[in-house]
Parts: sequence; structure tokens; C-alpha cells
Amino acid sequence: MPLLALGILRYISATSNIIHDCDEVFNYWEPVHFLLYKTGFQTWEYSSEFALRSYLYLIFHNLVGLPASLLFGEEKVRVFYAVRFFLGLLSVVADAVLVVALSRKYGNRIASYALATLCLTSGCFFASTSFLPSSFSMYAMSLASGLFLLEKHGLAVSVATVGVILGWPFSVLAFLPVTIYSLSRNFKKVFLSGALTSLVLLALSLLVDHQYYGRWVSSVFNLLLYNIAGGGESHLYGTEGPLFYLWNGFNNFNLCFVLALLFPPHKEERFLYPVYPLICVAASAVIESFPSLFESEYKTTLKDLAANVAKFVRPIVLSVILGSVLCIGSEWHRFPSSFFVPEFVGEVRWIDDGFDGLLPMPFNSTLGGTSAAPSYFNNKNKASEEQYLRDLDACTFLVELQLSRPYPTRGNDLSKWEVIAALPYLDRELSPSFYRSFFIPHLWHEKNVFGMYKLLKRIGR
Repeated sequence: MPLLALGILRYISATSNIIHDCDEVFNYWEPVHFLLYKTGFQTWEYSSEFALRSYLYLIFHNLVGLPASLLFGEEKVRVFYAVRFFLGLLSVVADAVLVVALSRKYGNRIASYALATLCLTSGCFFASTSFLPSSFSMYAMSLASGLFLLEKHGLAVSVATVGVILGWPFSVLAFLPVTIYSLSRNFKKVFLSGALTSLVLLALSLLVDHQYYGRWVSSVFNLLLYNIAGGGESHLYGTEGPLFYLWNGFNNFNLCFVLALLFPPHKEERFLYPVYPLICVAASAVIESFPSLFESEYKTTLKDLAANVAKFVRPIVLSVILGSVLCIGSEWHRFPSSFFVPEFVGEVRWIDDGFDGLLPMPFNSTLGGTSAAPSYFNNKNKASEEQYLRDLDACTFLVELQLSRPYPTRGNDLSKWEVIAALPYLDRELSPSFYRSFFIPHLWHEKNVFGMYKLLKRIGR
């Protein structure tokens, strides 16, 4: 039952889940695209000068990506979804172990509630097939928690170690309760299990990073140094206060999030992903205590899926039909990855729409590819002169979001551009937060404001 239910929902997520964060595109999908096809965008974190990102994490996903690229050839979209299905499979296995463990330890009722929350809360739906280290740590959290409940403490700590080192190092805090309690039960066996796993993974990470960065470096250490020990200025990319996490927790889990907070005892929503399974378990424990009160809770937990899909899927749809030189201005952060750009597109270029931060640049094979340390990258989020295409006449196609604003857009000049495709797009600033966050039939369309997401072609090309 858990495998079937989770399998259906994760399949739907793999095929319809949107890309929620440009970090997922530029720090994971784009490097994988470069490893497979020798083209793709590089962020400063992948410059060998800084080396903040682990190639071991990418290689793990290429266990599916490489065979898929050989099988499907130039049909890159299929490769994208092959990796997505792999992510969904990992989520299914990990969550199924957790549900089975809950059933054996605490009974079928709480296991059923946990299964319902894991399947139907939008937070788990989104995170389960996101190509992010925090999602990988979420899989590890489900699996480690399940193994812990099954009293396989050594394996639980080994899985937790994989989630921290191969996934997201900062998730170590979430794994501490399982690790400490497991050590208290059988210190020697659990310690050896965790230590051996750590040594193997750190050695593999070191070797793989040396292969790709061209020098001996630990991306795990560099990431920790940059974010914790003052090795960089991560605050440049934004920070959020506690209310941000509380609001998004409620938005993704509804009443379940409130229930999880009732259970006894940085800067972006994806950082919450590792604890999503624990939120589901905590909420299920409270629901199990009051079964008659919450028996219909799960009928509306997917309320914001349609709103978010309508809001963000437009760039993916448009990117499939592009050609020649594609230019993108302020919409760079919604670029859905090179997997959706056909082979006949010569290149994708950014144009200056006023953004003064540092943008990703194509991997430069002449400078060494993954081992290059381009001079135009920096860790201060300062724009490079080389990141923009200055000759706008070179643009064959233009992707542009046109909103009701008192300033003109390039696409408004109909003497130079013709509209090839246009789709409605939710205007976040002018739409009431309640109606854009919660999908209410009829009112969602009536109360929200929409702009037009357009693909334009230069006249005469």
C-alpha cells in the first residue's frame, strides 16, 4: 500500500512538479547538462578558485543521467525526466520505509496518517523530486528515521551520514537526535558505522573533486567555511526571518504544520526540506490522538498546486520552441535549464535589464571546463562586464514577461519584434497574497492579476 500510494504521487510530482528555485537550475541541472553534453551554465561556486559544490553529488545522479543520454540521444527533455523519476524513486523507497517502521512501532493508524501527509501535503510533493541537496537530505531523513524505529541503529547513522556529506552538510543538526540516541544504545557499533561511512564518502568526495576541479580540494569543507566560519559573504544572496519559515511551513502543510508545532518536544524555503518528513510524523502523532476531529483534513492539502503550476510552468513550455540566439533579460532566474533548449539553438545569452548581481556564465572548455577559474567570477555577487550580450541586434528570439507597469519593455516595439507565443502569467505584486497562495475555484482567476509571458522573434530573421 505505501509503495503504491507514494509511487503514484511521486510519479505525478516527477512529471508536473515545477522548478521552484533558480539555484536548482544553475547549480545542479546546468552542471549535469555540461557533463553530459559539454554545454551549460557555470556559477561562481563551480569555479575551481572557490569550489563550493560537490561533483560527487552530481555524479551520483549521472548514474541515471548518463545511460539516459546514451539511450535518448538528443532528446534531452527525456533525460531530464529520467533523472526526475530517479529522484521520485529515492523518495518512494525512503518514505515507504518510514511508514512501515511507524506501523510496526506504533500501529497502523499513525502510519496511515503519516502516509497521507507524505503523499498529499504540497511541501512533500514539491521537495520529493527537486534536484537539490536539501531534498536528498530529506530522503536520508525518512530512511534514517525508519531504520531507527526498526532498531537498526548502525544503518540509521550511516544513512544520516550520507545525507549530510553527499547531500546538504547543514542538515547535520536535524540528524543529531537519531545519531545521539543510536550512540547511546550501542556506541561502538554505531560509532564505527558512522565513522567508516564518513571516511569513505569524504575520500570519494576528495577524489572526485580533484578530478573535476583539477586540484586537491574539499567542496564540503569549502561550503562550511563559506557559510559558517566567515569564509565568504552568503548574506549577499538574501536572508529571511522566522516568519518566512512559519508562513511557508503553513502554506506547504496547512493545518499539519500547526499540529507539528504542537507536538511535544538562512534564507530560503528549500532549507526546510530535510525536516519535512519529521513534520509529517509529528502532525500524524497529534492527528492520531484526535482521529474524529481531523478525518477530512486531507481533502484540500493540494490546494496551491494548480496556482503554482500556472504561475511557473510558462517558461518551461516556451523554452521548448526556441531557435538560434535566445536572449533573456530579467527572466534569467526562471530559465528552466538547457535540457529544455533544443539542439538547433546556437546559444542562450543574458541581456542587461538592470540586474547588478553576478550571473552564471557558460562553462568555458578552452579555459579548462570544470577545472577553470575564470577571472569574471567572484564571491561578492558583483556583476561581470562579460555576463551580458551588448549587441542586441544579435538576438533572434527574446523571452520577456510583460506586466502592467509604467515602463516600456523591448517587446512593445512591434517594429522590431513579433509575438510568436504568449501565455498568461500571475503577477505576484498586484495579486492578493491569500488568493494567489490558495487555489479557490473562480475566485483565483477573478481576484488575481495576470501579465503575459511572451516569446518574441526579431522581424526579418
